[in-house]
Formats: sequence, structure tokens, C-alpha cells
Amino acid sequence: MKNLNQQKDESSLPYSVWPVEATAQLEREGADALGITLFELMQRAGEAAFNQMRNRWPDSRRWLVLCGHGNNGGDGFIVARLAKSAGLTVTLIAVEGRRARPDEAQQARDGWLAAGGVIHDPSVDWPDDAEVIVDALLGTGINRAPAAPYDCLIEKANRHAAPVFAVDVPSGLVSTNGTTPGVAIDAKSTLTFIALKPGLLTGKARDHVGQLHYHSLGLDSWLATQLSPIARYDAGYLSHWLKPRRPTSHKGDHGRLLLVGGDHGTAGAIRMAAEAALRTGSGLVRVLTHIENVAPLLTARPELMVQELTSAALDEGLEWADVIVIGPGMGQGAWGKKALKKVENSHKPMLWDADALNLLAISPDKRQNRIITPHPGEAARLLNVKVSEIESDRLHAVRRLVKRYGGVVVLKGAGTLVADDGDRLAIADVGNAGMASGGMGDVLSGIIGSLAGQKLSLYDAACAGCVVHGAAAEAVAVRMGTRGMLATDLFSELYLFVNPEMSNTKE
Repeated sequence: MKNLNQQKDESSLPYSVWPVEATAQLEREGADALGITLFELMQRAGEAAFNQMRNRWPDSRRWLVLCGHGNNGGDGFIVARLAKSAGLTVTLIAVEGRRARPDEAQQARDGWLAAGGVIHDPSVDWPDDAEVIVDALLGTGINRAPAAPYDCLIEKANRHAAPVFAVDVPSGLVSTNGTTPGVAIDAKSTLTFIALKPGLLTGKARDHVGQLHYHSLGLDSWLATQLSPIARYDAGYLSHWLKPRRPTSHKGDHGRLLLVGGDHGTAGAIRMAAEAALRTGSGLVRVLTHIENVAPLLTARPELMVQELTSAALDEGLEWADVIVIGPGMGQGAWGKKALKKVENSHKPMLWDADALNLLAISPDKRQNRIITPHPGEAARLLNVKVSEIESDRLHAVRRLVKRYGGVVVLKGAGTLVADDGDRLAIADVGNAGMASGGMGDVLSGIIGSLAGQKLSLYDAACAGCVVHGAAAEAVAVRMGTRGMLATDLFSELYLFVNPEMSNTKE
């Protein structure tokens, strides 16, 4: 396993993400800060893309370059010129538009022609022996389905045997939110410039981006002075939240966590949440559950304190706890409703998940001492919309959830989003498809509740918890793949990520 604290190199990803509408201003101001023109910045982008491709496919000799009519196409013209100069065989296909090209793209096109390059029409037959395809068709400006001939070129590229390298963003992927309103390039690698865009990290991004790379185009120092409105977090950031414990600390220093849930027949959910809390450092974990679950939970995990959920036990537990988690396996019957009614009167930090969210959707309220952790289906119920509306713009959806319910919202999914009422927004850039299995959300609830009990703020606990959860799943996938991954498989890896100082000890 890589060192989580290793020095990031030029191709690694920054922890800042920028809305697409801000990138044009970043380009202009960045070029001014360096004292260069926008065309010189485009040349840097083309050179960075060419070098990345040469590193990725060093033995390839025949490239097919697809250029659009805008500045993304300009990057492609530069890639093609550099490849031709390096002695590669380059076939370039370009889409002509009704309007004139941007000045920088036109300069790049002229440079390709001056170097002896030929521009082919989109209707031309493609070379069968192309070894790599360069996608420089559509950049960050697209927000609808690609029209002809772009759609045909994208479909043809996806059918071709050669891998596709996307310049800045895979064509057809909406870089504002990660949606794909039409066809989109299935890239093996994507190199994005200056700023990470949200749509490269959430929504349908992982189906299309492939391996994501980043290049600052020499703007590192200037970008470091700019405050981005969206954060990207991965395992490398965990040491910012999770510091080594004092040698003299005791269990009372690390949080008393109360978990409420597990109705008749659903002991597994509350057990997974409770063990996840223990595995991520809670000092004391108490579970209030259905009477039939008490003995099995104590037998399976004797480190837990397990009691029957009664009114008196809940009163005592709420008084005792530092943080409360409610919902896993709770159900929506009278048993769960009664417990939630009492918990909602507490002013202590709390996390609501699963059926607590379904009941919240029926009787909405807004509070600042709560984390909610909906998946898209639960989010749709909370906002009284269709799931497709949630998935059509996840960033907008998480902001709506915060506005309606307050506190901190974790919108789960590929590229989980965390937002709070103070306008903070983060993307957890971790995890994999193996997490699409029952119980993963229960484990996440236990992790976040545990970290909140260890004195992280609700927002930081949510961000760090999502990263720990996803990073552990990545570690499991390295050992055994994604298909067949169980939520409980994460328990064997969680310790590494809540102790980031140990990252050098496991290879």
C-alpha cells in the first residue's frame, strides 16, 4: 500500500475543486500572473497531454486525434503537431462549426497545418491500425447531449479497440455535475488542467474518466493563493484530521457512542454500525436494540454494551452519550417511531440514517446538531422528488438537502458529497463498485459517529468518515477484488486509515 503521506507529484490530484464557471477566469488570471498569453497556456496544455500519453503508451506509433471546434480542439491540434514532430503517424479528424474558432484554437489549427498536417472530415474512414485515440472534441462547456457529428464520433471511438485518452474532460460528460445527457467517451485516461472539475469526481464520472491525472500548467504557486469553494478528500488527507493519541489517554477520552436500532429480524445492521465504531476508535459503544438481539450481539462482539431498548434505557443512554446514532435496522413501526421521537429532543450531536431518514421525510425538521447520510433513494424521499432528479445534479441535491434539513448532509454514491449549512462542500474521492452491497451504509454510520465522539466537528467527522470508509474498501479490493465484497470485510482494514501514522507499515 502506498504511503498516504507521500509528496504529491505534478500528476497527482489537488485537494481543491472549482466550479466549471470559474475555470475560464482562473485561466485568464493565471496566464496574467505568469505573464503569458492564453495561447501559450494552451501550448502548455497540449504539451502536458502529449507527454502524459507518451508515458502511458510509450510504444504506440499511430495516433488518431479527434478535434472539436473550440479550445478543447485547440489542445488536440497541439497534441497532434507534437506527435507528428516526434515521428508518429497521426490521423487528425476535426469538426467544423458555424462560428469562427476561438483565437487560440485557430492558432493551434494553423500550427498543425504549417507543420504539414492534414485535417480530415468527420465522415472519413478511420485507420484500423490506430493504437491510441485522443479525445479533444468537447470541453467543459457542454451541458446537453452531444449533437451530430460529435455523437457519431464518440460512439465510434467507444467501439474502437484502441484506448481513448481524454483531454481535460471526456467528451459528453458534463463537467459541472458528472451527468451524461447523451453519449460520452469511455476514456482509459483523462488529463485535466489547472482545476479539478466536480463532474470528474462524482455522478457518472467513474464510468467515463478512467485514470484521472492533473496538470497545473505551471500555475501551482498562484493557485495556492486561491481559495476553492469545493474540497476533494482522499486517504492522503486523513492525517489532517486524525492525530496520534496521547499515551496517557483513556477510554473516556475517545467518546461514548450510543447506537439505537435493530428491530425484530434486523440485528445485522446495528451490529455492523456498532462494530465499525469500535474498529475506528470509539472508547465506549452502547447499543439499544430489540430484546431478541441482545444475546447475539454480546456473543458476537463482547466489547459492546448491549441493552434492550426501553424508555428508561433510552433516557439513561441519552444522558450518558456524547454522540447518538439512530436508524440502522430500526424499521418504521411504532417501536422505531417512539425511539426517534425521544432522540430528536436531544441537543447532543447525532447521526440519522436508514429508517430514521424515511421517518424524517414524513415529518421534516431542520436542526444543526445532526448529520444525515442518505443514499439517492432516501435523498429523493427527503426532497419529494424522483431518484433521477437527485442523480441529474448531485451537487444541487446535496445543497437542497442542507437548506431543508440543516446540519451536515452526506449524499452517498460514487463521489460521495458532504455539505453543511455554512456553505462548505466536499467530495470524498475514494471507494469502488464493491461497496454496492448491503450493510455498507451501516458501517459508514458507525464510523462517522465514532469520529464525532472523538471530538471531530460534525462536518469533519462526516468528511473523514467517508474517506476512511472508502479507503478501507479500496484496500479490500486490492486483496480480493470488488465483486463479492462484504461490508464486514472493511473491519480488517479500518485500523490502518484511522491511524494514518501507520501508513508506512503496510505494503
